[in-house]
Amino acid sequence: MSVAAQQHQQWGFMAVLAAAFLWGTTGTAASFAPHLSPLAIGAVAMGGGGLLQALLARSSIAQYWQQIKAQKALLAVGVVSVAIYPLAFYSSMHYAGITVGTVVSIGTAPLFTAILERVFDRKPLSMLWFVSFVFGVLGVLLLSVGEASPDAAASAATSDKALGIGLGLLAGLTYSLYSWVAKKLMQHGIAAKAAMGMIFGLGALILLPSLYFSGGNVLANTTHIAVLAYMMLIPMFIGYVLFGFGLKHIPASRAITLTLFEPLVAALLAIVLVGEQLASIGWLGMGLIFVCLALLSKAK
Repeated sequence: MSVAAQQHQQWGFMAVLAAAFLWGTTGTAASFAPHLSPLAIGAVAMGGGGLLQALLARSSIAQYWQQIKAQKALLAVGVVSVAIYPLAFYSSMHYAGITVGTVVSIGTAPLFTAILERVFDRKPLSMLWFVSFVFGVLGVLLLSVGEASPDAAASAATSDKALGIGLGLLAGLTYSLYSWVAKKLMQHGIAAKAAMGMIFGLGALILLPSLYFSGGNVLANTTHIAVLAYMMLIPMFIGYVLFGFGLKHIPASRAITLTLFEPLVAALLAIVLVGEQLASIGWLGMGLIFVCLALLSKAK
């Protein structure tokens, strides 16, 4: 591998980490608007961010329009996945609890992506990736257990965990699908900006109408507006621009595994800003996630 290619991979690595950091702030931001529906948060944040991506990429989309039209089936898979993901993710946390919903959704996505690359792209999985995946998922699991409070555990016990786990698996699958589709579109010669803008822009057209059912109090006060504006502009818009740049330079399976950094950031912010406590097992989980990221930084 040339020096230039290695540098591009490192920039891609850092861009995905930056995106995961921004995504990790969403839980703390949402805590300032506890009366907002999780479905409304998902629809506004990802839908609004998707429209902004499409607007930013409009000239690039026009430039690559013929190539995009030639990949209609692939594009449709990505668009539907973008529309399903936030609704499944936030519903999973609602039914199974934040801890279980987050672990299932984020923890299974790297495995789904690796399977997609193995089955459809015939891409071999390195032992280094596999080891990093194990460390990362175990770290997220321990971190989530360590930050779970008795109240959260009791709340999760009274909800429909089976449905929540199923929705978490659906969230992990759709997350991996739209990331894999974006990478495939780039491999077909479509610019990252055009690929991401098209997928998220069309996904937004499906997501935003769902606010008719879930967004009755979106404009109820300035706090709701501020929280949603932040989530739409920073984690979902800027975060996915960074993620698209990262996907351009590193494999989708590696990029998705890197996003295991997200729950670590969420836990640290909850401790520092919200005042939550973390048990010793949670700190061990943080250490394992750092090991996962260190291993991935060495992956080719």
